[in-house]
Amino acid sequence: MLKFFTSGESHGEALVAFLSGLPAGLGIDLEFVNRELWRRQQGYGRGGRMKIERDAARILSGVRHGKTIASPIAVLLENRDWKNWQQQLPIDKGDATQHKRVASPRPGHADLAGALKYNFPEARYVLERASARESAARVAIGALAKLLLRELGIEVLSHVVAVGKANVEQEVAWDEIQASCSKDKVLLNCADPEAEPRMKEEVDKVLRTGDSVGGVFEVVAHNVPPGLGTYVQWDERLDAQLAAAVMSLQAVKAVEIGAGVTAAYAPGSAVHDEIGYAHSSGFAGFTRTRNNAGGIEGGVSNGQEIRVRGYLKPISTLRRPLQSVDFATREPVKAAYERSDVCVVPAAGVAGEAMVALTLARCALEKFGGDSMTETCRNFKGYLEQLKNY
Repeated sequence: MLKFFTSGESHGEALVAFLSGLPAGLGIDLEFVNRELWRRQQGYGRGGRMKIERDAARILSGVRHGKTIASPIAVLLENRDWKNWQQQLPIDKGDATQHKRVASPRPGHADLAGALKYNFPEARYVLERASARESAARVAIGALAKLLLRELGIEVLSHVVAVGKANVEQEVAWDEIQASCSKDKVLLNCADPEAEPRMKEEVDKVLRTGDSVGGVFEVVAHNVPPGLGTYVQWDERLDAQLAAAVMSLQAVKAVEIGAGVTAAYAPGSAVHDEIGYAHSSGFAGFTRTRNNAGGIEGGVSNGQEIRVRGYLKPISTLRRPLQSVDFATREPVKAAYERSDVCVVPAAGVAGEAMVALTLARCALEKFGGDSMTETCRNFKGYLEQLKNY
């Protein structure tokens, strides 16, 4: 069973991620892991924090001589910004006069709800853990899940399909997404060269006005075989698991699989993907005329690309703050402001990739099993042969 969790605060000393359940013998490419972390830090509209951090993974356990050894993996990501916060957020009692309060909750953030839940007098500790900085830890272990999926021929990438009112109108092909994600310079990770400048204009607009902007990213899982997930129990359905995984990301307020939203307004004849069978030389198998289902039917992968979209609200910290209330006096004030991004859609897409990869890796290991990569790959190849002979 593949399990993971993260720990750490936004301005703490480090983030730590734990991943348990990877088979022994999986090759770990640290250069790949660190590139994934780099991708998360990119994108037009990021704030000053990304100029400080240079995320690099330090693996503390579970890997020896470049390969997994089946024991739990711990990954450490140091926060460079910690040096600026040691006095304000010490582990020991420290000097209370140095503490930096979040005196008024930000609308749309966890500030108020978290302070009420945990009986905090203000929102500093809520901000520290609820921050999207935590997603860096998920990207690190998501990269390890991607390495497992690669051994099965499965790839997971993302691209931005909307920022504010600017959007991509046509489905983007896999090779175009690959090309966008392989760039050494990231603007907004939009694979449509005509839409990306319009997205940049949306970011420029909120930069001028002190606002923030949201958008939509799409995660695509390529070459996923049919049979991952199941319709047998509600919580084992692949679409349910993916929806929960992507929704767990900070600022994601809606998740769509395939043409899920528009399908609700269309007749069945325009929605469902008609089935055929090809007997051409070199290939025999079921075919589809389109992929409105997003690669999942009845909670089970159907062999087409899995396409999951995350709808990201504008982030809650505004340079021109909204109205709020002071925690101490209950008097009306402006919401708290701290150094912040104005657009994080490309970064959220990379975090979305991590969550989709972790979910698919868990489902793959549940189906194919294996305590070593030799066993897992042997079982997987046997299943592919079964599909060929169906």
